[in-house]
Amino acid sequence: METDKLIIYNTLTRRKELFVPLHAPHVGMYVCGPTVYGDAHLGHARPAITFDILFRYLKHLGYKVRYVRNITDVGHLEHDADDGEDKIAKKARLEQLEPMEVVQYYLIRYHKAMEALNVLPPSIEPHASGHIIEQIKLVEEILKNGYAYVSEGSVYFDVAKYNKDHHYGVLSGRNLDDVLNTTRELDGQEEKHNPADFALWKCAQPEHIMRWPSPWSNGFPGWHCECTAMGRKYLGETFDIHGGGMDLVFPHHECEIAQAVASEGHQMVRYWMHNNMITINGQKMGKSLGNFITLEEFFTGSNKLLSQAYSPMTIRFFILQAHYRSTVDFSNEALQAAEKGLERLMEGFKNLERIAPSATTSGIEPAGLREKCYEAMNDDLNTPIVISHLFDAVRMVNTVTDKKATISAEDLEELKDVFSLFAFDILGLKSETENNEAREEAFGKVVDMLLEQRMKAKANKDWATSDKIRDSLSALGFEVKDTKDGFTWKLNK
Repeated sequence: METDKLIIYNTLTRRKELFVPLHAPHVGMYVCGPTVYGDAHLGHARPAITFDILFRYLKHLGYKVRYVRNITDVGHLEHDADDGEDKIAKKARLEQLEPMEVVQYYLIRYHKAMEALNVLPPSIEPHASGHIIEQIKLVEEILKNGYAYVSEGSVYFDVAKYNKDHHYGVLSGRNLDDVLNTTRELDGQEEKHNPADFALWKCAQPEHIMRWPSPWSNGFPGWHCECTAMGRKYLGETFDIHGGGMDLVFPHHECEIAQAVASEGHQMVRYWMHNNMITINGQKMGKSLGNFITLEEFFTGSNKLLSQAYSPMTIRFFILQAHYRSTVDFSNEALQAAEKGLERLMEGFKNLERIAPSATTSGIEPAGLREKCYEAMNDDLNTPIVISHLFDAVRMVNTVTDKKATISAEDLEELKDVFSLFAFDILGLKSETENNEAREEAFGKVVDMLLEQRMKAKANKDWATSDKIRDSLSALGFEVKDTKDGFTWKLNK
């Protein structure tokens, strides 16, 4: 298989580029994970699924991928600003818990949701609070190189000074005047030389619970530091891919680039990749806007905006039906359409398993399907096009099932292999029939119905029918026992 054809869109250069890893076959990939102070919502599912697809595809192409996805458990202040309360500390204060209790509780729930969505765990999942030493070292380097200053126990990045030597705004395309004009005036801003400067280290207020000793004060790192420090620690001074949601381009990722250049003299990341947002009635879905639907609510249907529950695979399929760089607008209609589409796809695969091959293939053209799927994946992970090719495969399967076409054993194997590779291994879809309680219940009712028919047959002394029902069920693995009140049964799996 050719691994030199993958093209990805690089936010930094604003164009699609051939992916060439720095140290092939090794690939280093860093993705911004969640700030764990609340349940994961649909907006969190999108980067997780997008970069899961990239992780799966790179591994399939034969690369050895080290995938680092961080957990922000300190330093992320309200409104992504440099003042206000730490999001986790605030939640802990409101619920009278230790901050790390809040982190642990939501982290376990995040992992459960990711597992339900069939998102593979990353290779390393570092916590910001576990890398305070690395963040202090980063701040010391930036200070030593003259791109930061200490003010009242806090350390701020000197954006104007940095901009003289390097361009601040390479990723977002903003120029410094725009940044200065759009920076909100915040209370306590007089600590900074310039409103655009951002905190590298914050001196903790007396009431701030999460604090560590540093050369400047007892405090905590700025939100942007963790990714630069942990990316470097686990992936080196230069690595291949950094991913995240588009809402992180500015300020978070712009500040990461500035920190890397200010500490090392060069950029750290070669390809910046960003997934677009999930919108709800045209507005970004987010915790801060309060218009989000948690994944748990999707899975149970317990939100007034939902007309029903949607399974994890429906959510995954819904997200993959759009290209990762386009926005996805949430609606019940769109999710119901995704549910039907996924059902059709899975039904198609089941039918594929049942087809009896013929001597030759006629009436359909399965050749070239594999190449078309690779072509779509290599074109900046175009999952909607891959899905459309899989639907073409389903149409072929249905034509053969309806006896309107034939397929040879060789073509049948190829079709199964391509379907299984792209739908299951790369897109990460899976059949949800396992552990499906509603299905189990329906099967149980059918068995009960058959056994009631058997009781009627026995009452009518129709022993032949009675025995036939029992023997047929027994052949399927059901153990039937007659009791004085009727019957009991169990399935010996």
